[in-house]
Amino acid sequence: MNPSSVSRREAVKRVIGLSIALSALEVSSLGAAGAQGIGRDPDLHKKDIPWDRVMTPEEKRAATALGDIIVPADQYGPAASAVGVPDFIDEWVSAPYEQQQNDARVIRPGLAWIDNESKARFGKPYADATIEEQTAIVEDILKDGTDAHKKARGFFGTFRDRVTGGYYSTLEGWKAIGYVGNTPMAEFPGPPPEVLKHLGLE
Repeated sequence: MNPSSVSRREAVKRVIGLSIALSALEVSSLGAAGAQGIGRDPDLHKKDIPWDRVMTPEEKRAATALGDIIVPADQYGPAASAVGVPDFIDEWVSAPYEQQQNDARVIRPGLAWIDNESKARFGKPYADATIEEQTAIVEDILKDGTDAHKKARGFFGTFRDRVTGGYYSTLEGWKAIGYVGNTPMAEFPGPPPEVLKHLGLE
């Protein structure tokens, strides 16, 4: 058949047919190679998570204590543990996706390190240490220049980001920062005068 005589409809049909065939070949080759995949995504209409949790009770206790040092209860809202952040961390590092698995390789050894550091310094796991002792370890992670604390600093940064990310995605976290999004408004009053002045638009 002369290429110029192929109609647009026929060309589209051929492209779609070819893409379907290539997709089938790709799936078939993956199956032949024994690819395991990462399982199914969670059903967002249900609360169950389709993967097993991996954190040990010791890791969960350390995560709870450290999370509450990062986001303690104050006049703005409850502590991280009160809104389920330790469960969020456990769910996060248990997920079979690349970013979460990379974080798990940082967070789980980091929680073991902070427990061992507390045992070496105070004779007890991090979760059993006093607030002052827990805070002292965190301050050393952030200020001390030793190799051990420099390495722990990377763990702490990742863990802190996950704790705050989990916390400020809750209703309590929204209230703590004064977030009022997703709230219907009868009318939109526009930017306040101080914003317009700052932008030079007043």
